[in-house]
Amino acid sequence: MRQQSALTIWAVAAMRALALLVALGTAAHGLSAPDGGSNDNGATQSDRPNILFVFADDLCWEALGMMNHTVVETPHLDRLASQGLSFTRAYNMGAWGGAVCVASRTMLNSGRFLWRSRRLNMEEERQGGRVWSKRMEEAGYETYFSGKWHVPELSAKKSFHHVTHVRPGMPNQTSEGYNRPKVGEPDPWDPWDRKYGGYWKGGKHWSEVLADDAETFLDQASEKQKPFFMYLAFNAPHDPRQSPERFVNQYAVDEIAIPENFMAKYPYRKPMGSPWNLRDERLAPMPRTEYAIRVNRREYYAIISHMDEQIGRILEALKETGKAENTYIIFTADHGLAVGHHGLMGKQNLFEHSMRVPFFIIGPGIPEGETIDERIYLQDAMATSLELAGQPIPEYVQFKSVMPLIRGDRESQYESIYGGYREHQRAIVDGRFKLILYPKAPKVLLFDLANDPEELNNLADEAQYRDTVRRLFDQLLELQTTAGDRLDLKEAFPELS
Repeated sequence: MRQQSALTIWAVAAMRALALLVALGTAAHGLSAPDGGSNDNGATQSDRPNILFVFADDLCWEALGMMNHTVVETPHLDRLASQGLSFTRAYNMGAWGGAVCVASRTMLNSGRFLWRSRRLNMEEERQGGRVWSKRMEEAGYETYFSGKWHVPELSAKKSFHHVTHVRPGMPNQTSEGYNRPKVGEPDPWDPWDRKYGGYWKGGKHWSEVLADDAETFLDQASEKQKPFFMYLAFNAPHDPRQSPERFVNQYAVDEIAIPENFMAKYPYRKPMGSPWNLRDERLAPMPRTEYAIRVNRREYYAIISHMDEQIGRILEALKETGKAENTYIIFTADHGLAVGHHGLMGKQNLFEHSMRVPFFIIGPGIPEGETIDERIYLQDAMATSLELAGQPIPEYVQFKSVMPLIRGDRESQYESIYGGYREHQRAIVDGRFKLILYPKAPKVLLFDLANDPEELNNLADEAQYRDTVRRLFDQLLELQTTAGDRLDLKEAFPELS
């Protein structure tokens, strides 16, 4: 199946390359016509594949029905995944601050690894044509954006041809939305009560507004021969986790399972940079209770199901354009979320529940219903779209296209995955093992992900794993250089140097 699919992908790519050779060359020099169906030399662009990028916020890898890890219902996303290929180990590299999404989205749009992207002037990158949307524009694409942007130094309106809504990092939260619910006390928060604003600010839920925008964009694109690159970014399921009442009522509180790695308090929350007064962590009472986690997860699942319904609307609108068969869809999220795992609520940690996200791709020649377990970064979406558009991937782009992996080239994968959060945490995932370091504790954690996927059993102090810890530490030092990381881990952990 994989070999046959690979040949199909190569054949599709070869035919497109031959038919569009002149057009691609012209587009690469920035000579594409913004509204026309051809370049100046008359070469048609109508066969160029469209790219639809759908982005969620705070969506943990396990929080889809297809994963069978929770009771969440996501029929549209499950069906979409079944029509394409899913990467089961897609990671976010980390963040330089509590707003993890800022770092994730800056990496996504710049193509640079974590600490290198932090040091960029993103407006200069845009003016130089080095951000994602401008690379697609140069490839001859009509570009569209609506939703959550959250790349503070980069103007969305100057980065795309068509922009409707540019949402902030999160809808407004209110005091009633924090430190709740408490056992034996009335819950002051109601997910469907519009008086709190949040997603309801403006009169209509933001996820529904984004679907409206997508339908408008797709209707516009259906009338053009020029291929489109559409970047649709949900704020959901970020808190405040609000959704219509019928979605909340899909889930009974007593049917919500408590994560296996639930803790009342995570012992290293302060040295890891996730103290109780961190905004995300204040959403639920401390110490954590099973009741509070069940209620928060219920509302998490509800807003995910509501988002899923809007994604169904977007997919139906794409079908109505008549261009679905020549469109690649990439779906992922900016990072995961704890919501009770390890006694944490936020994403300011390097456990799997907060680093890993869903990632799937659907389109011409992509195998249907398959999965790939090789590790990737979610920011590989940029390089992947450039390859699908027939464009060379610039040398400054550090992330990789996933297409070689889909074609069966396992040597193209990352040897290991790097993770970093502020100066408080570092991690490396290599094969079955994951090393996490808390320099300010200092504390070393080693998990066998194959046998301990919930990251409960720290093996770092066991004699038989000392060589594994040192090996991973040395590899992490090498990854720091690639990521532009200047934190001195040798000083914090001299025993590993």
